Amino acid sequence: MREEYGNLDKVEMSIWECCELLNDVVDESDPDLDEPQIEHLLQTAEAIRKDYPDEDWLHLTGLIHDLGKVLLHPSFGGLPQWAVVGDTYPVGCAFDKSIVHHKYFEENADYHNPAYNTKYGVYSEGCGLNNVMMSWGHDDYMYLV
Repeated sequence: MREEYGNLDKVEMSIWECCELLNDVVDESDPDLDEPQIEHLLQTAEAIRKDYPDEDWLHLTGLIHDLGKVLLHPSFGGLPQWAVVGDTYPVGCAFDKSIVHHKYFEENADYHNPAYNTKYGVYSEGCGLNNVMMSWGHDDYMYLV
C-alpha cells in the first residue's frame, strides 16, 4: 500500500471536495462516532476554533486530520475499513491486545508465524523506533499528501 498510494496519483481535488467524499463514511473502529466523517471533521475544527481562536493553522489541522480516510472511497480504490482506519502499530512482532479489533488479527497468517508473534519479533530490544516498520493507514496517507 505504501508504494501504490504513495505515488499520490489517484485523484486531484480541493480540501472541501475531499471532505464531501467523506459524507458517507463512518469509521467503524471508533466506538465514539456514529456520524459521517465530514461531521467529525467540521466538529473538530469548530471545537478547536472556539478554544484556540488565534491559531488558524490548528483550525485547518482539525479539519483535515482524518481526510486520509478517503482511501475508503471508490475513487481512491475503495479499500476496506481494516486497511484504512484504526490504530497505528508495529508490524513484525506480536500484535498488542490494546489494538482496536485485535481479535481479527487471529485470521492474519503473521499472527501464527513464530518469527513475528513474540514481543520483539524480528526486532532486537532497544533497536530504535526508526528501525521499526509500522502499519500504514489514513494518517500516513494524509502525511504524504
